[in-house]
Amino acid sequence: MSLFDGEPEGPKGALPSAPLAERMRPRTLEEYSGQEHLLGPGKPLRVQIERDGLAAGGSGSMILWGPPGVGKTTLAKIIAESTRANFIEFSAVMSGIKEIKQVMATAAQAAELHSRTILFVDEIHRFNKAQQDAFLPYVERGTIRLIGATTENPSFEIISALLSRCRVYVLQPLSEERIVALLRGAVEDTERGLGSHGLKADDDALELIASYSSGDCRNAYNTLEVAAQLAEAEAKCIDKAIATEAIQQRVLLYDKSGEEHYNLISALHKSVRNSDPDAALYWLARMFAAGEDPLYLARRVVRMAVEDIGLAAPEALNLCLSAKEAMEFLGSPEGDLALAEAVVYLALAPKSNSVYMAYGAVQGEIEHTRQEPVPLHLRNAPTRLMKAMEYGKGYRYAHDEEGRVADMDCLPESLKGRSYYQPTQEGREKLLAQRMDEIRRIRAHKRSE
Repeated sequence: MSLFDGEPEGPKGALPSAPLAERMRPRTLEEYSGQEHLLGPGKPLRVQIERDGLAAGGSGSMILWGPPGVGKTTLAKIIAESTRANFIEFSAVMSGIKEIKQVMATAAQAAELHSRTILFVDEIHRFNKAQQDAFLPYVERGTIRLIGATTENPSFEIISALLSRCRVYVLQPLSEERIVALLRGAVEDTERGLGSHGLKADDDALELIASYSSGDCRNAYNTLEVAAQLAEAEAKCIDKAIATEAIQQRVLLYDKSGEEHYNLISALHKSVRNSDPDAALYWLARMFAAGEDPLYLARRVVRMAVEDIGLAAPEALNLCLSAKEAMEFLGSPEGDLALAEAVVYLALAPKSNSVYMAYGAVQGEIEHTRQEPVPLHLRNAPTRLMKAMEYGKGYRYAHDEEGRVADMDCLPESLKGRSYYQPTQEGREKLLAQRMDEIRRIRAHKRSE
């Protein structure tokens, strides 16, 4: 017997047998939870909806950008209902240009009858350029009001021509407190939720489900539904043990090819740069838990060693390369610890980006200045002809010089006196700065003789 047998019919479009998340979907702005920065009194999107701005004046098209389970689809349906528009739901995963044209033809017929159409495209970032281009003329003419939903940064995933005709609204993950309140409502709701089953739920159980949802309300509802099925078979109470059993694993907002991937590696790198080992370990563990390729992480850790530690602690590079070898040798999860050790060392090591900056300056010099020939005194002269052309003339062998430094310029004539590398006073680099000062003094002394 189904858990939901005998329940009254749910909200419009949601059958009693529909998943809990679908049955509990808000139907009005008053029921909608979260996103106060957009939908609070006087906020831009709420004002636009209340004035029917999506249907009158301007294109009214928009992109709803936010993580899974924060109510993008729900908000689109509420907008359509609030603005008395036809609502067509379109999946970017299941549809192509042929389907787009069919839907546009239907919308055009409705427009002739002065009926307004909102086309909701879920996962719009999955459409390629040609498919997105197909929307443009209809959005421009006002045949449709396009509402696209995406979990990816629209700046990278939506073509500029379409993006320029849409307003982007950023939806935020729901707080744990808000999700707990929504779960409590679902447990007690006798019309659409679990209230008719006489279930109880402990606060700590709901808090656990909320904490493991990572702001995804749909996932929280799904977990609650599983927990309810387990409780029905036992003590009619969703306690912490049942909630734990219902949770398969923490929801990780992560896509190896998406923006969150780059956000997390950025957080790891910047935590190391800021000498914060605790934060660095946290972001590293987040990426491991999400299934990130350990070799990718190893490459990034090596990059940190050369970019942010540099010659202040030159042994950091060898340590990171050793960690990479240990990781490959041991495999996961044991090898993960080698990268964790490397990350902690990098975070605590003295920092210098002097070589990184110097190399960038040299690259800029090469790009923007004339490619100077190598000075004659620095060229080898293996043949009689080359010697006759004065290759190698004036070269001074440093090992034969006092202080092992010759009074000899090694940059091209037009770049004499340039200084690219500026060592810091951090770690080993402080000694390098002292050595550079010593070399300058030796050269200055020889030139004054």
